Amino acid sequence: MLGAASVRLITSLDPNSATPSRLRELLLGLRSRQDLLAAKESRVLIFDLLRENEAALLASALNLNASSSVYQALKEATFRGGSQNERLLYSFFELELPALESKTERPSLQRCAAQYPLFAHQRTAAREIKEQLGQEPRRVLLHMPTGSGKTRTAMHIIVDHLRGREPTAVVWLAHSEELCEQAATEFERAWQRLGDREVKIHRFWGSHQLEIDQVDDGFVVAGLSKLYKAAKQSIQFITRLGGRSSIIIIDEAHESIAETYKLILDALVLPYPETALLGLTATPGRTWSDINADEKLAEFFAKRKVTLHVPGYDNPIDYLVAEGYLARTTYRPLLYQSGLKLSAADLRHIEEELELPKPILEALAEDEQRNLKIILEIEDLVKRHTRILVFALSVEHAQLLSSVLRVRGHLADYVTGKTSPAERERIIREFRSEAAETMTLCNFGVLTTGFDAPRTSAAVITRPTRSLVLYSQMVGRAIRGVRAGGNENAEIVTVVDLDLPGFGTVVDSFTNWEDVWRQEL
Repeated sequence: MLGAASVRLITSLDPNSATPSRLRELLLGLRSRQDLLAAKESRVLIFDLLRENEAALLASALNLNASSSVYQALKEATFRGGSQNERLLYSFFELELPALESKTERPSLQRCAAQYPLFAHQRTAAREIKEQLGQEPRRVLLHMPTGSGKTRTAMHIIVDHLRGREPTAVVWLAHSEELCEQAATEFERAWQRLGDREVKIHRFWGSHQLEIDQVDDGFVVAGLSKLYKAAKQSIQFITRLGGRSSIIIIDEAHESIAETYKLILDALVLPYPETALLGLTATPGRTWSDINADEKLAEFFAKRKVTLHVPGYDNPIDYLVAEGYLARTTYRPLLYQSGLKLSAADLRHIEEELELPKPILEALAEDEQRNLKIILEIEDLVKRHTRILVFALSVEHAQLLSSVLRVRGHLADYVTGKTSPAERERIIREFRSEAAETMTLCNFGVLTTGFDAPRTSAAVITRPTRSLVLYSQMVGRAIRGVRAGGNENAEIVTVVDLDLPGFGTVVDSFTNWEDVWRQEL
């Protein structure tokens, strides 16, 4: 359940920590008994540990047909939440049923009644955007660094738009549920202070539904995948939504030329010459090396991009740091010579996908010397920071790093796409808390966007990538400044595998794509 790689590394660091009782203690520190029973992978292992008479007794209680193998019957049984089987299973192991997730779901339709300020650099950007959206072809991209308030700036633009046109609808598109709820919540906050009438907020992602006939005056937040499915089922649905809207906003706009997303945007905007399109991004390009893809993105927004221009500063990042909007960040490489040899096929894969092939990532995740350097680096950060975020190579790698940190006396947890919603919510809530104890959170694939923990002041990026977009998003989780609710100083440690391609700092990500956005004279 801990994983062979974790046990090997723990044993090599301290053989006394690898006794069955210590390992059992470690496992139950990382995962609750209820969670071990809820997850099928660990549940089937527990079934294998039952004595034959115990297995038979459990199968009988569950009324299972065990004609061939009682153990196989148990492994194939289903234990849905709230079912009789689940109650019998937890009763057999003398455990309380897992507490139901105490999550209050916001309504799909919400009425929002009607003052929040913008910083000087945000006001300037908002004015430029409004000017651009008033001119043909009515599309523009707002490029602001992570932590500089692009969402708040966009909400100011949206509120002004709604006050100037009545009735009308504004549609906000995002690719994840976290980003959708973040947008809906931020609009509610903005409209209550700046709005001039009662409007509606429509949520359309996850389990939320959208009644087109009720879309007349307000804010629609839609998940791109859900909207795409709805459009495939009924082209009339997206046509009617476009007909009722006057401005479309796409968050993480560097994704907007992906075929699926472009189809949605074209359907919402092209038939309606007066409808405006606004893209938001901290990284106005899709790749590190494919100039053609980046040019397509620039052309999609008519090579019109509004960015931060601050007199006296060559780069807006320098201004944002000087004024406390972004933390003063130290970028430090952790150099490692893996000895890995990349084949021609590997290099082609990296060039096309901007990611290492899975076998290479797996080899890095299992490299004990590399992992030991990472652990020692985190232990050094613990002396200076109270919230540390680690971007791991895989699900197993996140678990390994958190396990070893716990054995060595540190408070560490991990979240991945496989973590149950209730467990994930609990872990993230603790990490976001005001508790004074230092916490390290290892993750794989779930905290690059839509995650805000302002106390985070250090990040360790163990995952090699040539995607400047992905790198910038990981860095952005830890560099919020004091004036943005964050910290005065931050540290970013990037594991640099000397045998593999990689790159530098968030300043690079802000300036990398400027060449493809220059308008021709």
